[in-house]
Amino acid sequence: MFRSSHALSTILAIAAMLLGACGGSPPSTGLTPSPADEAHTSVRLEPILATKLLRVGTQRVAFILASDASLITAPIATVHSSRAGDPRFETVTAIFHPWPYGTRGSYATEMTFPRSGDWALGIEVVVAGVTRQVALSIEVAESVGVREIGAIVPFSASKTLASVRGDLKKLTTAFEPDPELYRLTIPEAIITGKPTVVVFASPAYCTSPTCGPEVETLSTLRQRHQSSAHFIHVEIYDNPDEIAGDLSRARHSPLLDDWGITSIPGYANESWTFVIVPGGRIAARFEGYATIDEIEAALAAANG
Repeated sequence: MFRSSHALSTILAIAAMLLGACGGSPPSTGLTPSPADEAHTSVRLEPILATKLLRVGTQRVAFILASDASLITAPIATVHSSRAGDPRFETVTAIFHPWPYGTRGSYATEMTFPRSGDWALGIEVVVAGVTRQVALSIEVAESVGVREIGAIVPFSASKTLASVRGDLKKLTTAFEPDPELYRLTIPEAIITGKPTVVVFASPAYCTSPTCGPEVETLSTLRQRHQSSAHFIHVEIYDNPDEIAGDLSRARHSPLLDDWGITSIPGYANESWTFVIVPGGRIAARFEGYATIDEIEAALAAANG
């Protein structure tokens, strides 16, 4: 698949950068190809699936595209799905979404899989005027354990500032937490009659760069829409103040069991975001990093 051992090691380094620790400079707009895109148009692309939990039905699919030297940031990509007997089942457009911190970002679209099993995604992207193609193999399950779109959320109460006597260290591993994300429990927010956005994430201990940026995104959304919706962060770990860098001390929040997140095979601490309409029904669900634009679109639909 790779043209040399050097290319392989470079791809692995890029994947580690994209799925590893946070950091970097202000985010790129992602609206035009970067100089790195133009410099590497002759290099083979490598796709990295960002949404690992796919099931029968319609859902968000996100992926990263990299060459052996850079992240691909072209504004759009075309995606074809296929499987045995369906040489080209569906064709959709995926939009590039930059993440906070540096040049990381991923493509996202909505796709439908009518049957479980092995599927293939054929991805086309234009980089500096050249159409590039790459294939990505995916596995689609019959169903997954995480609470589904359309389901009523569990009414188990999340922790709040009041429940921990104002000690934010007992609520989150965020370096500079936003206290407003911990004012209401999930049930308290739902019964107000406003939409609610809930993010499960561990900013300090996430195994990818999605958790910290997702919680910051939640805070930005709260500042923009605090009069029309509620925004709640639930720390992945029940004892964030006791971990002190040693995850052997960590205990998952019991809410992760209630929401089905710990049913994911091999789950560690990746982020999940849910948009909930009044009455407690899930309107949208995002695995990994969900951008402001994606969540705002889900909120607009919930308010509509």
